[in-house]
Amino acid sequence: MKILMVLTSHDTLGNTGEKTGFWLEEFASPYYVFTDAGAEVTVVSPKGGQPPIDPKSDDPANQTPAQIRFSGDRGAQAILANTRRLDSVSADDYDTVFYPGGHGPMWDLAEDQSSIKLIESFYDAGKPVAAVCHAPAVLHHVQYKGEPIVKGKRVTGFTNSEEEAVQLTNVVPFLVEDELKRLGGRFEKVDDWQSLAIVDGNLITGQNPASSEATAKALLGVLH
Repeated sequence: MKILMVLTSHDTLGNTGEKTGFWLEEFASPYYVFTDAGAEVTVVSPKGGQPPIDPKSDDPANQTPAQIRFSGDRGAQAILANTRRLDSVSADDYDTVFYPGGHGPMWDLAEDQSSIKLIESFYDAGKPVAAVCHAPAVLHHVQYKGEPIVKGKRVTGFTNSEEEAVQLTNVVPFLVEDELKRLGGRFEKVDDWQSLAIVDGNLITGQNPASSEATAKALLGVLH
């Protein structure tokens, strides 16, 4: 079982002067779900090398069991520090693709032509595509048979109320919930910060950081 994980290379939080990137829990937890299940994981990012970790996600107050495990795992840290370039991989070589969130993907991966084509290649080949939290934003230009990939599909992602809670409603390029609805997705959600993972055929989405493990496990369920 070969799983591709795609991380952002974008580290600037709009015009706030603050740093962003990917949310560490949303990488670490799925990474261990996959590797503990025996999967071979390849990690890529648009620029390659070490992708930016959202500093808030590594705050001592925010540590999850997976993050604590990662902090002592030099092998996983080395894999993260040496991601391959996104444009160097092919869907033909993997069984599925998983996109962790954080705010970064909203700026680079959402508009990245290599990412868009990669997702379309996986989906066209009948291979599952998964994204959690802000990462469903990467689907907003993705097409399937001439229509938005999310059209008519049950989906979730970071909600408007969660974005409001972190006070970034007016900073992000668009709101994940609004965009998925605009594209014809059947958006579902639970209370802020609670876990929700949705499987609709080969599209798997998770609502927020708390959903990262459930989304990864849901993806494995589709693969088996």
